Amino acid sequence: MSRVAKATLFASVIFAGLAVWGVHAQQRKEQETMYMGVIRDEARQAAKKKQREEELRESLQKREIYERVQTVGSSSSSPLS
Repeated sequence: MSRVAKATLFASVIFAGLAVWGVHAQQRKEQETMYMGVIRDEARQAAKKKQREEELRESLQKREIYERVQTVGSSSSSPLS
């Protein structure tokens, strides 16, 4: 093999190796980014759930207070009829 052929082969092998390494590094980075997105989504969903539970608890407390103050009866007919 001539020197030019060896140099070309060597350069091609190095280029291919760097390309494969670069693609794998990029995929690892994208995977980490996606995983962090999942973690953020789970945290956001947990915060929303906690807020909804607090709002429900507050609403139930208000209802209990209002029912103590006002009488609530079930009516069979609608007031708009």
